[in-house]
Amino acid sequence: MIRTEHLTKRYGTLTAVDDVSFAVAPGEVLGFLGPNGAGKTTTMRMLAGFVTPTSGSASICGRDVEREPLAAKAATGYLPEGAPSYGEMTVRRFLAFIADLRALAGARRAARLAHVIEHLHLDAVLEQTIDTLSKGFRRRVGLAQAIMHDPPVLILDEPTDGLDPNQKHEVRTLINDMARDKIIVISTHILEEVDAVCSRAIIIARGRIVADDTPAGLAARSRYHNAVSMQLEQPAQLPAARAAVAALPGVAEVEVSERDARLTAVPRAGATILPAVSEVAARAGLKLKELHLESGRLDEVFRTITA
Repeated sequence: MIRTEHLTKRYGTLTAVDDVSFAVAPGEVLGFLGPNGAGKTTTMRMLAGFVTPTSGSASICGRDVEREPLAAKAATGYLPEGAPSYGEMTVRRFLAFIADLRALAGARRAARLAHVIEHLHLDAVLEQTIDTLSKGFRRRVGLAQAIMHDPPVLILDEPTDGLDPNQKHEVRTLINDMARDKIIVISTHILEEVDAVCSRAIIIARGRIVADDTPAGLAARSRYHNAVSMQLEQPAQLPAARAAVAALPGVAEVEVSERDARLTAVPRAGATILPAVSEVAARAGLKLKELHLESGRLDEVFRTITA
């Protein structure tokens, strides 16, 4: 388990992290979210033992990060922001160097090197020096060093930063595969990542935790939870559709996008409006390209909580 208790970090008069406490159990993938400067990276660095807290404590698998740093770090794979490495080394030499640092030898060393090279698709760049790699490949090399020793805990700071959509999908698939038997904490500002890989999300703002819930639970806080969105085939029908939907008693507001002939009916608190909206659309003879129920919008919840 990862556990923090009243974790605090101050830099002079600036409090970067303020009394943060949480626990993460095996099998959980925790998304750690927050705006720039909220304290995400500082928290990750304290968990990984790279920054000493001003007060409070953090432990990895029962090992206090300050009192037992080597044991805590042995159980941890850490991908820091920016993934620093040795630019003059080839990828092959760098991975061998990481295997040396992690005291891997014999058959286990060979197996782990083969595993990270295969799963992060590094075969084609093994003989390139790291400073000649694209940002995406450098990120993959950074992730490879984090998982080299197959640690029970992974702390990943922006793991898909700089990756193209296909690469992001591959990394997220890898994280989902590893989540079955690891504890994973991901610091991210990409909200789609929370939906894609996280079973739980903590939102931090101004150094303090302001929300701790499942992605579905956070989405349910959105004013768009159970909203109904429809896209019309005939934009000329928008005014009539808006008037008809707005007249429904369970509808609090109707938003219209003329660009794509779409309207979104926002429900009053606790109201279920999908059947009524569907009935109005059929009765008015609206020709629809699409009609769907929204689960909520994480970006709107994030803005509301952190504003």
